[in-house]
Amino acid sequence: MCGRSNRVAGGFIVLIVLITLAAIEAPRFVAPFRAARSALPAPQIMPSVELWLSTADHKLKLAPQPDIAMSAQGSASADVTIDPKARYQTITGFGAAMTDSSAWLLHTKLNDRQRDDVLRELYGPPPNLNFNMTRLTIGSSDFSLNVYTLDDIPFGKTDPQLKHFNIASNLQDVIPVMREVLAVNPGMLTIASPWGAPAWMRTTQNLLGGELLEQFESTYADYLVKYLDAYRSHGIPIFALTLQNEPAYAPISYPGMTMGAKTRARLVSEYLGPKLAARKPRTGILEWDHNWTPVEEPLNVLADPDAARYIDGVAWHCYGGSQHEQGRVHRAHPDKDAYITECTGGDWPLYINGELLWFTRNLLVTGIRQWARGVVYWNLALDENHGPHFGGCSACKGVITIDSETGAVTRNDEYYALAHFSRFVEPGAFRVNSTDTDVGDKGVANVAFQNETDGSIVLVMVNLNKDERRVSVADGRNRFGYTMPAESVGTFVWHPDLAGLWIRRAQRWLSGASVPPHVEELIQPAIELSRWAVWALPSTYFSKGIGA
Repeated sequence: MCGRSNRVAGGFIVLIVLITLAAIEAPRFVAPFRAARSALPAPQIMPSVELWLSTADHKLKLAPQPDIAMSAQGSASADVTIDPKARYQTITGFGAAMTDSSAWLLHTKLNDRQRDDVLRELYGPPPNLNFNMTRLTIGSSDFSLNVYTLDDIPFGKTDPQLKHFNIASNLQDVIPVMREVLAVNPGMLTIASPWGAPAWMRTTQNLLGGELLEQFESTYADYLVKYLDAYRSHGIPIFALTLQNEPAYAPISYPGMTMGAKTRARLVSEYLGPKLAARKPRTGILEWDHNWTPVEEPLNVLADPDAARYIDGVAWHCYGGSQHEQGRVHRAHPDKDAYITECTGGDWPLYINGELLWFTRNLLVTGIRQWARGVVYWNLALDENHGPHFGGCSACKGVITIDSETGAVTRNDEYYALAHFSRFVEPGAFRVNSTDTDVGDKGVANVAFQNETDGSIVLVMVNLNKDERRVSVADGRNRFGYTMPAESVGTFVWHPDLAGLWIRRAQRWLSGASVPPHVEELIQPAIELSRWAVWALPSTYFSKGIGA
């Protein structure tokens, strides 16, 4: 152990001395160093792979495993070949909806210390979950304690000037909790979705069902803009809006409203789009906000050029159709983003043994391979009775369960499925190309990313089989093998080029420091020479220590 410590200390002493000498004695040493550099081959520094594992039997829950040694790739083929140069969409983030029910539970069933601990665990930086996306309901949903909109007036009256607009129903729970969330993660991206217009704007004059009256389309756009202004006044910016939650479905037990493609296109092109276009910062518009089928619905709206120019992307739910419809829309409209904005688990008979594999493979791995930039689960928190809720789903689960009597927190399968991504894939990371092994005899789904900050590779693999599977992985320079346990999820993280990692970090330090240009030029050769200093360090120092 003493020898290893000496090597660590020695390596950094060498690095410091080299940088100092370069700054002071550069006129004598820069030219000889350049000649020596061209003559000396760079030593190969082999990274190791960090691994976190979860199993469907709950014996392992995001549990760190021993590091996996890598070797040179050589000429042998691999099951999963990763090509970091083949980049696709950037990742926005992960999270869950702060429904009225979730906010009420967090605010009333947890004391201040408990709530702070939970919010930091969910939204704080790694090793916390690092959630950075959420969804809010504009008015009530099926996961509210009562039915309301933000402009409710007596039956038979109208309010085209929106004089009675107010967010009083959100002041007790949703807004205070969201402000606490933003205190933990100021970069939170919030998507807001209405479950319908006020009753006086609808054909039914009722909050259950109906359609938006055409005469109130401009007023409805104003209603949504007033929501943005009201929340911004409380320090809660809205990243994107949708026009209507699940516009092809009119529920009979909770608020909802249908809204056809022609109405949505007209609303965006004539009213909401122009109203939002001039605002700074601009709030995005997401089309659809419903299932993967019928895919013709968002395609019809995006086919309208007047509407499409204001639409930033398409929001998807997981309750019908195939994730591959996201890919179909992407191919037709590659300039439009994709977001999964709702999917819930529950205590259904079909999933009596848990939902870890389904959510990781179907929602996250496949959804992201089909161009999703962000994934937002439905309720962040529900209680032991799957509520509170007003109609709708009676068996839904939150990412966490809060015991309404004790405040005890249970972390559900969805928590771990999301954590396998959110803890390791940074906002702004690129999805990169990886061999699709979710076919044939392997039955191991995967998706790969590269973080921009340090170039690290993140690979998430899901073994759907009831027996273990051996999988080999190569990244163009290095390779490793691992036997995935039966019915398991693994997140693998490594830096393909350790020396390059430290050079990038030194360069970022230089770019952020007040260093005169002539000194920076002198220091650069020493930074490059630090590749040999890094070589002197043991690989474990990078995988679990300062390089992690």
